[in-house]
Amino acid sequence: MARPMIKEACIGSLLLENPYYGYRKPKDQMRSSLRNVSDLFVMGGALVLESAALLHWLERGGYGPLGMTGISMGGHMASLAASNWPKPIPLVPCLSWSTASGVFTTGVLSKAVNWRELEKQYAAETVYEEEIIRLLEYCGTDSFKMGQDFVKNSPSSLENLQHHDLTTDMINLHAKRKTMRTATVSQFSPDTTALHASTQGILLQDTSNTGCLNHQMSSTNTSKYSSTVSHEPLKRKNSQASLARESILFMKGVMDECTHIGNFSVPVDPGLIIVVQAKEDAYIPRAGVRSLNEIWPGCEIRYLEGGHISAYLFKQGLFRQAIYDAFDRFLQKYSIQN
Repeated sequence: MARPMIKEACIGSLLLENPYYGYRKPKDQMRSSLRNVSDLFVMGGALVLESAALLHWLERGGYGPLGMTGISMGGHMASLAASNWPKPIPLVPCLSWSTASGVFTTGVLSKAVNWRELEKQYAAETVYEEEIIRLLEYCGTDSFKMGQDFVKNSPSSLENLQHHDLTTDMINLHAKRKTMRTATVSQFSPDTTALHASTQGILLQDTSNTGCLNHQMSSTNTSKYSSTVSHEPLKRKNSQASLARESILFMKGVMDECTHIGNFSVPVDPGLIIVVQAKEDAYIPRAGVRSLNEIWPGCEIRYLEGGHISAYLFKQGLFRQAIYDAFDRFLQKYSIQN
């Protein structure tokens, strides 16, 4: 993608290889399959910090204007990173959406998750349901409203969740846990297969002034809880269906807490954001979650024909056009100030 952009618009690219991929992959990790759920959150936090460091470095080197883009998970990571940049910046997230929770619970990749291992750990570690679940909050009024859209798109392995309202159940779980005791937190690290990572990058260019991170990764801080609890499975979990149901609700809650765009600062100028999404994208479900144009008022969303893979393979010319358009908007609005 870098060479055509240099030829077409004199835009260079700096590609950030995120943790757990490429040369940064742990030795015991198989390809792009993250071993632990927690690895995804570590990856996101590290990438946000590294992106800020690179943007500052580019500014000091006199490059500009700066912009950010990425595809699939790279698009989501670029969105998180841009939310922490204290100045206007062109942002073009491609084939990503407002939260990663749907990818792992209703999208195609949900079938690659080791749900049995997750259920086993959820049953054995009572801290998950007794303490952590209480720390998860809805991101806005609609972020957990999966309802019928959720069960309608549930993977076949979760058929026992059919005909239930997950929003009501999540609220009930919160209510039940309000009176539960404090617990010691064990590491949440169930084995799972991570989503396939596409190209992600940070486009070179710039504004003026330097700044610092104004928002950190929204994560669950549980270090203050120190009392202990028994780790025997709860009696309530007396059926596989109940266990599977609560495990996926917990997974969705944790994913939304740590990856939902609504939990991060709105970029300084949402008018510089052009989201490129595929209409038939089965990897990134959009049903039942807050849309990006609701979270980022003023951003533009462009829908392409096709699915996740076909858009990545055959629509990159449209991705580049969106990047050029975003930079044009920046120059029109801020070139006089520079």
